[in-house]
Formats: sequence, C-alpha cells, structure tokens
Amino acid sequence: MVTLLPTPYATGAATVALVATTAEVLACPELDEDMLAPWERDRLAAIRVPARRADVVAARLLLRLCASRVTGRPPHEMEPAQRCPGCGESGHGRPYLPDRPGLGASLSHADGLAAAAVGPGPVGIDVEPLTRRPGPLPVLRRLLPEAEVDAAGAAPEPGPALLRLWVRREALFKAGRDDVPLTEWTDHRRAAVVALAGAGPLSPAPVPAPAAPAPSGR
Repeated sequence: MVTLLPTPYATGAATVALVATTAEVLACPELDEDMLAPWERDRLAAIRVPARRADVVAARLLLRLCASRVTGRPPHEMEPAQRCPGCGESGHGRPYLPDRPGLGASLSHADGLAAAAVGPGPVGIDVEPLTRRPGPLPVLRRLLPEAEVDAAGAAPEPGPALLRLWVRREALFKAGRDDVPLTEWTDHRRAAVVALAGAGPLSPAPVPAPAAPAPSGR
C-alpha cells in the first residue's frame, strides 16, 4: 500500500509527498504506465536495465498522484513537464506542472524506491535506501559543504549520518533554494531515508491500496 508520510510542518498551504516501493506504485489501481507522455516513453526506451526502468516509471506515476491530490483532478489528467534551468531545454531537468505555475514538483527514485512531492512554491524530494553510502569523504567534500561533511563523518555512525546529509542536500538542490523548510525521516517499512524541502505542511489525503486479486471461483 502506498502511504502518505507525516512531517512536522504546521502552517501554510498543503504539500503532498508520497514515498513507496516501485512494486507498490505499479500495483496502485489509480496509476498506469499508459498515462506517461510520448516524450517520457521516449526516455524510457533508452533505459536498458528493467529494474531501473520500473523505478523511473514508478516515480513519474507517483508525481501524477501527488499532483492529483493537490489539484483534485484525476491522475490521468496530470501532465507534468520538465525543463532544465541550466540550458533551458525541455525533456530533462526540474519537473513542473505547466498549467499550475504556482506549484512546485519533484520526484526521486533509487533501487526499488520512488518518491514524489507537489506543493506551493519550490519543492524538492530525495529518497535513498537505508543501506546506501554516498561515497568517500574526499569526494563528498567536493560536492557538499565541507563543514557539514566533516560533522557527519565525525558522528558515532558516520555512514547513516552522511546518507542523511546527502538526501537533505539533494532535496534542497532539487528545490533550487536553501531557504525553504526541510524535513527528513526514515521509512523503516521500506528501508528508506527521505528528505523533503518545501513550503507547506504535508496533506493527510488518503492513497488507495492496490486492487485485491479477483476470486478464483474455487
């Protein structure tokens, strides 16, 4: 079952963030790969690893479900787009909702996990498996604030601390700003660590469970 995760936000407009396994998303009765746009299918065609392709599909479908929960429209009517803030080209870069310029959107996927978020203003989300380790300290110091890397590296359990730092920084990077509220949590059921950067509280909207199998008649 896809579940909506809690966050300590208390005021402002709602941000819907969803985290699930890829299998949960692909079994969700509201979602189907046929919802994806032609440009998304073109990108999927270049992915040769089936498990990675499934993760990408799940994240893109989950983004539609988040947008549906925020706008009140069905997921199949949601048509997220992407634009690169660097080169200005479409088809890659930061997700957005063309008909909802006031809403931010973000997605993430990693090794059988998917996450997405939609809410007012800039939004960024990142998910990683609890067992992942982001890399050696010298490399991380080149990618992340050195003081934060050193502090995490000096923690009693540096591996998990560095992973949490990584997902927080990834969420802020995806939001495109450092001055937005940031929360991070562990989803023990899915063995995942998640970070969300955004402007509003998480919405308590329900998410449907996968459809039950049909009776066998026996």
